[in-house]
Amino acid sequence: MSHRKDTSSLTPLRAVGFALSMALTVGVLVAPQAAFAQSTPAPNSSLRSSTTQPAAATEDEGDIPNPSNGTTSAADNAAQGATAAAIAAPDQKPSDETTGAILDEDMIRLNTREAPLDERLPPRKPEPNPATEETPGIRIGTFVLRPTVTQSINTETQKDGGVKQTRAFLETDMHTTLTSDWALHQLLVTTEGAWQKNVSGEGEEQPDFRIIGDLRLDLAQDTTAHISGGYHFYREDTDDPNAVQNADKQSDVQEFSAGASIERDFGILRGATGIGLSRAIYSDATLSDGTTISLGDRNETSGTIRGRIGYELSPALIPFIEANVGTTVYDERVDSAGFRRSGDSYGAKVGVELDMGEKLRGEVGVGYETATFDDPRLSNIDTAVVDAQLLWSPLRGTDVNIGLLTSINPSTTAGESGYVSHALTTGLTHQLRDNLTGTVLGGITLRDYPSDSSTSDETVYTTSAGLIWNLNRYLDLTSTVGYELTSRKTSSDSEQWRAGVGLKLKR
Repeated sequence: MSHRKDTSSLTPLRAVGFALSMALTVGVLVAPQAAFAQSTPAPNSSLRSSTTQPAAATEDEGDIPNPSNGTTSAADNAAQGATAAAIAAPDQKPSDETTGAILDEDMIRLNTREAPLDERLPPRKPEPNPATEETPGIRIGTFVLRPTVTQSINTETQKDGGVKQTRAFLETDMHTTLTSDWALHQLLVTTEGAWQKNVSGEGEEQPDFRIIGDLRLDLAQDTTAHISGGYHFYREDTDDPNAVQNADKQSDVQEFSAGASIERDFGILRGATGIGLSRAIYSDATLSDGTTISLGDRNETSGTIRGRIGYELSPALIPFIEANVGTTVYDERVDSAGFRRSGDSYGAKVGVELDMGEKLRGEVGVGYETATFDDPRLSNIDTAVVDAQLLWSPLRGTDVNIGLLTSINPSTTAGESGYVSHALTTGLTHQLRDNLTGTVLGGITLRDYPSDSSTSDETVYTTSAGLIWNLNRYLDLTSTVGYELTSRKTSSDSEQWRAGVGLKLKR
């Protein structure tokens, strides 16, 4: 028997009153549940295994497009461009293999990164704060240029065995983005740089400059293409495994890169393929007695072809399979030690892309990778691969970046084929106040050498923290502190401390 109330006999006035009372009752019951769902953080169990970034991560993040409104923001386009660029680019060296010191990369990130603006709409939008509003930038035709310059004074202490060096130096950090404002397609050019000048003490200056361009082409039938190119200049760090021992000035390295990729949706299938080229040029290293050592035998050109196929189980869950084939050719067929270091690399992995909305997104993959060399005296390097990048936001105003990276790093030391790098990186950003943001970075990198290698394994620990205080829309006060420890089994450990304060000018 149905107990539903019959309203057909009610007068119009009573019917309206009945409808209003029912609506209020449903609202009272539903509203607390909706509020609880908004305020309760995602459970820790939802964070499986892991950047932005590439993560980063990289180091800059972008939000995933909201399917409910069908729009795509500039941050979304940047995130998609970073994913496609990763498919097109050749194997990227982890941060400690780029400059030789993870701490150097961390400090640049802390000095140049922008305080995150919370673009997610809260239930009640707070009053806008002029100090945290995005700068308007400089319009140049159909482009918008947003430059930032940070001037800081720093102190650094390095200990390696019984040798200790302390220096004070000025550092100028630059970060610039040039973004097109087109109805279709997009061009994004990112420039980063750091210039140091010692004012007291002794220690090697570490200049760094990088420019990356990415052109996104929005083609027909859910097809997107990317054409990318870049240039990176840096000075090899003394702690790099391939650096020249006891050198007064390490080699200046120039890296050129170019790539192209295409991605298309075939209903529930997603396919992507890309090709990447890179070129590395090394200058001479200078010893303490003034003599120079030519490192031209390290100049090399690499190429990589990648492919990925994903299956969309749901918008939040996309399993994928990926494979890559690469080759490296050195300018000199035989290096100064008599070894032929040119070779090939192969890799494959399976994983899953995650998109749980603003709470959790990223991807996790496992696989296998191997590197072979033309010289039979150099043993092949094989390793299981665990790669992951997760962006997690447990609370509004708090972002956590967790990354895992496994890579094969060939060596140029006589008799050594190389090592496997296993890196775990974490980053926590929290908005302490509406104009004060704190960031903590940390990581562990294991350099695993083959069993027949004469070099023992190394473990690098790094941690750093920074504060950004938005004085106004165009000026920030920054402070950074960092520590790095390289632990070795058969030789002495090395340590590095660094701290500094600075002013960041934005436009």
